[in-house]
Amino acid sequence: MAGKARRATVKRKTKETEISLTLDLDGSGQVRAATPLGFLNHMLQSLCQHALFDLSVKARGDVEIDAHHTVEDLGLTLGEALNQALGDKKKIHRFGYAVLPMDEALAQAVVDLSGRPFLDYQVEIPEREQWEFDANLVPEFFRALVSAGKFTLHLRLLAGTNYHHCLEAVFKSLARALRQAVAMDPRQKGVPSSKGRLA
Repeated sequence: MAGKARRATVKRKTKETEISLTLDLDGSGQVRAATPLGFLNHMLQSLCQHALFDLSVKARGDVEIDAHHTVEDLGLTLGEALNQALGDKKKIHRFGYAVLPMDEALAQAVVDLSGRPFLDYQVEIPEREQWEFDANLVPEFFRALVSAGKFTLHLRLLAGTNYHHCLEAVFKSLARALRQAVAMDPRQKGVPSSKGRLA
């Protein structure tokens, strides 16, 4: 892409976590994810591969307590990097929509890079005796993502019985919606808003 690189590096350090993350919106889906949460590494890889974002992230956190702090702070860091990389948001499509299957699972994501954080999360994960990752933390990740990323996100799980398939479909549908929303529109002359700015 010609013009200014849409890339950002964000570091976050607290008493509970330490994260370093670099995001390139005009990449090819290259991902290096090193967090103490294997399942989240996999979801981040799926997200960025299908959004065609390049991502490098290293994180450590107090997972001996539980994964909550690390998951939330990863969402905050990724959201901040997304918002920074978008810059003034001129000439982007702004909106994105995807319905995506993962075998029996079907998920829908709708994105508006509006500058206004909002999450509508209607995802009910099927119960089972043991999850490899606490599904209750997934909406916390997305809530942090939209809060720092300053965008509107509606997520729906339309069908599914397998825990892994359901969550992967959700992340991949978001990936495709974001891929549309951040894409440059050659017909768009400035910021895609009647106000002349986004938020």
